[in-house]
Amino acid sequence: MRVLVTGANGQLGNEFRRLAGSMIATEFIFTDVDELDITNADAVNKFIEKHPVSFLINCAAYTAVDKAEDDEEKAYSLNADAVNIIGRACNKHNIQLIHFSTDFVFDGSSKKPYTEQDKPNPLSVYGKSKHAGEIYLKKLKTGIIIRTSWLYSSFGNNFVKTILRLAQEKEELRVVNDQVGTPTWSADLAEVTLKLINHHRNTLNKPNWGLCHYSNDGKCSWYEFANEIINLAGFKTKIKPIGTSEYPAKATRPMYSVLDKSLIKSWLGVEIPSWKDSLAKCIRELIR
Repeated sequence: MRVLVTGANGQLGNEFRRLAGSMIATEFIFTDVDELDITNADAVNKFIEKHPVSFLINCAAYTAVDKAEDDEEKAYSLNADAVNIIGRACNKHNIQLIHFSTDFVFDGSSKKPYTEQDKPNPLSVYGKSKHAGEIYLKKLKTGIIIRTSWLYSSFGNNFVKTILRLAQEKEELRVVNDQVGTPTWSADLAEVTLKLINHHRNTLNKPNWGLCHYSNDGKCSWYEFANEIINLAGFKTKIKPIGTSEYPAKATRPMYSVLDKSLIKSWLGVEIPSWKDSLAKCIRELIR
């Protein structure tokens, strides 16, 4: 089996690189923008013709949430138009696409975890561009979309690494306490994605399109998340809880974006690690 991973230099793509070594029966092809421009339809089709694959895992995304408010064209180019290009290429070449979306497609007005049946209503350019990518794939009837949330890793830039850096520079940090969601360790997401691929290969009635949610188990605010990071790392930095109104940002975030994972649990029969347990593993990895 051959698997193409796009956006392979990001935090999620690097987790697939790490797992690839243990999958002897699977050949991975890793690309980022230098090897393959996914916004160029001709380039995508020519690459796939030259390197035929069974699965394509798209990790590429524009994820700078606040910057996207002033960079709408680029956000839509990567999060929507490129997804349409990849989806069409996968249809043409009979490839199963795995694509990642976000909890930011929801407006945060819910009081209970969002299911796959809940109607998206994104508040930011980032959320709207990711939702547009979802719409393209649904119309094409191709691609399994995995919505996730608050992604972090020992690779790349993310909230965990930012808090660890700031904790060494400052005695007190101010962190928002009224936005609630679930942190997701990229290593867990990569692992469950490969389980989904194996499940798909072994299922007789194979879906060409589907939507599921995956994050770690449990929920917290950004303040609680930051506190846990500080405690696990053994720092003495104080964390002060503040409201969203005290931390102005260009993009509007959902106040509540916990995802319901019942569907993927039923598909794969997996136990989902708690966000605290996975965070502890990542912190140990970073400290090493």
